[in-house]
Amino acid sequence: MTAPQGKIGLIAGGGDLPARLVDAAKASGRAVFVIALDGHCDTPETIGAPYETIRIGAAGKILSRLKAEGCVDVVLAGKVKRPSFASIRPDLRAAKLLAKIGLKSLGDDGLLRIIGQELERDGFRLVGAHEIMADLVAPEGTLGAVEPSDQALSDARRGQEIARVLGSVDVGQGCIVQLGLVLAVEAIEGTDEMIRRSAGYARPGVGGVLVKTSKPQQDRRLDLPAIGLTTIEQAYAAGLSGIAVQAGGTMIIDRKNVIAKADELGIFLIGLPDSGGAAHE
Repeated sequence: MTAPQGKIGLIAGGGDLPARLVDAAKASGRAVFVIALDGHCDTPETIGAPYETIRIGAAGKILSRLKAEGCVDVVLAGKVKRPSFASIRPDLRAAKLLAKIGLKSLGDDGLLRIIGQELERDGFRLVGAHEIMADLVAPEGTLGAVEPSDQALSDARRGQEIARVLGSVDVGQGCIVQLGLVLAVEAIEGTDEMIRRSAGYARPGVGGVLVKTSKPQQDRRLDLPAIGLTTIEQAYAAGLSGIAVQAGGTMIIDRKNVIAKADELGIFLIGLPDSGGAAHE
């Protein structure tokens, strides 16, 4: 099958992923224009493509700019802090969208889903970051040299069950489990803060396990959970024994270096098969 061509519109949040996607798109011969979300994408000048900074609530401006640039495919990538209604300051287009579903849209999944629907309604093809960088998505099995203990595997599977419940009500995409006990669950604070918080509740014995999964109802073109080098370093600092991610449903940014860092710090990294439920592709 021939790969889709045409300019890519990248709606970018924070972190390293947007720049990596630009590099991958360029390597495949595709041009990119970046919408840098104001207050989320802090250094758009380092992404490596033409850009304009636009606030998240200016939906009409975002869509018209993507059209003016001749974008065919649109991908959303990077960290975006969950906004409050006041901080969105919706323009007319955004206000009409929010009015359809109310403040419920401000969950992790709801707002992104509405944005995705509007992009497709305007004729864009919505693509996932993993469709541009095939090696982003975690494979199944142990990654690296460190194997999880039986206790750690048991904690990982328990964490999968808990994370799936959290995701089904659009709360978060992860949790930390140690010796069968839930030390922390992810909510509005995000993964980094959850890891730091968990250290204060750790028990003696085998360190806890960070578990990351996508949500059962999630459109996998939008907001797949991700880990990177910082995740490994913070897990080590918090005394965790390892990280378990959903194979096929979690991104590992800079996989080679992430695995190397996990090996160096003695932390296991494993991709677990989906524990049940179907996500949208």
